[in-house]
This record gives sequence, structure tokens and C-alpha cells, in this order.
Amino acid sequence: MLSYTVPRATLQQVLLKQHLPLSTSTNVHVQNVLQRLKICRTASLGYHLYRCSDEQCGHIKYQYHSCRDRHCPNCGAIKKQEWIEARTQELLPVKYYHVVFTLPHELNSLVMGNRKILYKLLFDASAQTLLCFAKDNKYLGGTPGIISVLHTWGQQLSFHPHIHCIVSGGGIEQDNTWKESKKSIYRFLFPVKAMSIVYKTKFLQALRQKINSGQVILSDDKDDKQLLNSLYHKEWIVYVKAPFGGPQAVIEYLGRYTHKVAISNHRICSINDQDNTVTFAYKDYADDNKQKQMTLKATEFIRRFAQHILPARFTKIRTYGYLANRNRQHRINEVLKKMKLPLHKGLVKVPLELRLVQQYGIDMKECPCCKNKTLQLVKIYLPCLGGRQAWIRADDG
Repeated sequence: MLSYTVPRATLQQVLLKQHLPLSTSTNVHVQNVLQRLKICRTASLGYHLYRCSDEQCGHIKYQYHSCRDRHCPNCGAIKKQEWIEARTQELLPVKYYHVVFTLPHELNSLVMGNRKILYKLLFDASAQTLLCFAKDNKYLGGTPGIISVLHTWGQQLSFHPHIHCIVSGGGIEQDNTWKESKKSIYRFLFPVKAMSIVYKTKFLQALRQKINSGQVILSDDKDDKQLLNSLYHKEWIVYVKAPFGGPQAVIEYLGRYTHKVAISNHRICSINDQDNTVTFAYKDYADDNKQKQMTLKATEFIRRFAQHILPARFTKIRTYGYLANRNRQHRINEVLKKMKLPLHKGLVKVPLELRLVQQYGIDMKECPCCKNKTLQLVKIYLPCLGGRQAWIRADDG
């Protein structure tokens, strides 16, 4: 069972204290996301009304609806767990490696103005780099499995787009036979400096094409040739981290990082109403990973948070290689058969009520007053467009 401690301050409290527009952004999607986070688990989103059936108690409980927005620190725990459980049906009993692809800060303003296109380009360039090296018989000569996750923030909420990749320590051949990676002098599957050069080339070639076709627009004061030439001469950083011990270590990593938001509530230390500031904790990687605190004006804090709101319907977790979506489960089963290992057991759908009890010790039927399992759903309140109210009786389904 997971333990839960109440945070000292929350992102929602920061948003609720702002009476002016929540963000200077003119992007309607960003404004809508911030508004949903602001009213999450309040009466504005509706609620379930429960009543204790014990006549001597009769306690009434309001269960307010969550916003279910992927940027909300309060939401997504159940969805994250379901996603992780689905991934356990796809991992093989092999070693996995962790690599991070970053972008030079000179591209920040261009990426912010063309997020959807350049985020996708970041995904494509990093995945193509790994697949290109994997095809080379000198390193592997097969197709690996890749899980890629987009993060856009640094510890201080600065704009820092980068891709975390989990790569299998081997791959499959055309007949789905497993092929272990070759022993080499490299700490990773492939030489890191060579990967950095190939990644940079792939990204900049694709970027040039998108600029020439008009898909990516530079600001008036920028020259595309000068920008691209400076980026070609700059060293692009590819981080390589120690390999995971096995599938269980991968699952633990996925649980921590795949569904993260720009800042969790537990990092927000305090909100000062007098000077309208927010203090939050961060890890200073440049100073031996020391824990420090930063204080910002609330408007600046919200501005920094808002720049990490992803474009509408943009997929932030993608899979490549033998983990690509099409026929994925069939490929995994074929590989397991050839490895003479048992197939993964089918994924069991766990009801929400049972999952809440297992993970958080929350029994939806337990009355918080008399502690008996006598809570009964009476009505469901749903907010409707135009400010109208809608009631649904429990027996209406």
C-alpha cells in the first residue's frame, strides 16, 4: 500500500490566489489547462453525493470530481499505474540501457514557437539515431526495443526539452529471434560521441527541410543559415546512464518518471500572500546535487509552469523498434517462444474500488464518520455548458 503525506502547499493554491489571468499566454489551450487545474476537485467540476445508510449516522459525503488533466499534480496516479502494468506485458528478461538526448539552449525560442513540430522531430531524431546504430553488425545487427519519454523542464522550471530513452540490451532479427548486444569497449551499447554526431546531423537536416518548406518559421531577426551553421559547430550532449538491472528496475523507473509533471506539490515549500511569492525546492546538479530553494513571484512561477504545458493531444510517450505499436504483442510473444520462455499472462482489469483499497487503503464504501461500510451513492452532479446544473440519480445508472 502506498503512503501519502499532505503537501505544505500546492500548485492549485498558487492558481487560486491569482485573480488576474492565470497566464500571459494568448494560447487558449494553455489557459484552459490552467483553469482545469485551478478547479480540480472542487464543486465547479461536479461531485458524487454519498449518504451513510445507517439511520443513527446519516453522514453525507461529497466526492468532488478531478480534472483528469495530464498536467495536474493531483491527478493521473491510477492511469499511470494501469499504463505501467500494461508495459510489464511487453518487457523481456534482458538488460536495458538509459540514454538522454538534449537540445542546445540556442534552439529554445525556436522550439517554443514550433512545439508540436519540433517535439516530434526530437522524438524522431533520437529514435532514428538508436535504430541506425543498432542495425550496424558492429554493434548489434538487430532491432532493439525503445521507450521514449519527453520532458521539457529543468529543476528550476526552466525550458529544457529532452528525451529519455529506455533501450533494450539486444534486439530481434527478421525472424523475431533474439540477438544479444555485442561486447564492446563502450560503456553503452554504442559509442556516445558518434551517437551525438549522428543525432545532431539527423535533427538539423530535418530542421532545415522544415524551415525551407515553411513548416517552421524563424523570427524576423534570425537568419536560418547563421543559426544552423552555429548549431552544426556546437557539441550536442547525449547523456548515457548506467544500465538498468533488468525489467523490474525499468518498471520502477517508469513509475517515477513517465507521468511526471513539471513540478509536484511536494516540491512547493510555501506561498507568501504578502509579497505574492512562491518558494519551491530544486536539486542543483551543478553543485553536487544539493537540495536548494528558489523564491519567485507567483506570476513568474505560473509563467514557468505554463511553458511546459504540451500541445493538445500530443503524445509524450512513444515506442520504437520491436516495441512499436503495430503487432507489438504478437512480436513479443514470438520472441518469448524462441527464447523458450513462458508468455506473459494477460492483463487483468482491476476495478477502481479494488485498486484504491490495494494502493491507498481507501474504501469507497466506508463511512468516514461511523467507519462502517454503509456509504451509498445517492446522486451525481455534473456541470453542464451554459452554467446549467444536471443531477443524475444513482439508480438511473
